[in-house]
Amino acid sequence: MTWKRVATALVLIPIVVAIVLFTNTAVVAIATSIITVLALWEYFALGDAIGHRAYRLWTTFCALLLIYFQFLNAYDSRVSQRIHFLFGWPIGEPPSLQWAVFLFVLGLTMFTLWTKRALVEALPAAGISSSALLLIAFPLSYAVPLRGLPRIGPRLLLFALAITWAADTTAYFVGRAIGKHPLAPHISPQKTWEGSIGSMLGSLLVAYAFSFWIRIPLPHLLIMAAVGNIAGQFGDLLESAYKRSAGVKDSGGLLPGHGGILDRIDALILCIPVIWYYLVLVNPSIR
Repeated sequence: MTWKRVATALVLIPIVVAIVLFTNTAVVAIATSIITVLALWEYFALGDAIGHRAYRLWTTFCALLLIYFQFLNAYDSRVSQRIHFLFGWPIGEPPSLQWAVFLFVLGLTMFTLWTKRALVEALPAAGISSSALLLIAFPLSYAVPLRGLPRIGPRLLLFALAITWAADTTAYFVGRAIGKHPLAPHISPQKTWEGSIGSMLGSLLVAYAFSFWIRIPLPHLLIMAAVGNIAGQFGDLLESAYKRSAGVKDSGGLLPGHGGILDRIDALILCIPVIWYYLVLVNPSIR
């Protein structure tokens, strides 16, 4: 299992790094869209396992709309003119995320009232569709504006990815080597406090290394790595709770040694928006 895990990482990591550093925000938005769709459909399968059938196509469409609006706002931060296009027509101001959420609610209302499904499925379908948009697509969409930040965006997105990768790797090996005290046995019996601490140390070491490349004061980078790591561990545990609820070990089998896409990005789903909001709210100096 370990060699498959390492081999998959060695193939995927260079591809992801190349996309983040050597393409533009539009390509990152497309890549985020693909990953989001794959993760959503794995999440829908978890819902199917407990009899909660989502409105798959509508939820997926609104998730892509969220990412598109994030891209428009990221593009707006890089230019002086606020001219945007929605379906080919100039609309002036960039549409906010509330547009997509409200459209989703309207569509959900129509599906609930006019669906051919049995009425007993109305609440479970609305619940699994809403949670998919809120818990996966919405937070993951912040990869686009983070990458779109002028000058520093590519490095900051790579920073979020790197502290998560380091956290996952150190938690795995430290937990296997010396892990004895369960972290959350009712959710994920194999996760330990020792692995969790190793995860934090891995993220902090990566933050220190990035301080030579990202001109943000080291204390801020360390804090960003710490809060990003905690958010990532929460995301990992949250996805484990989903799988335990559905009675499955992995969300899918697309990535050998890792399981599904959702298994691979569970920590990033919360880590990325936490780093974004740290930058927005704390506003550390960027030299």
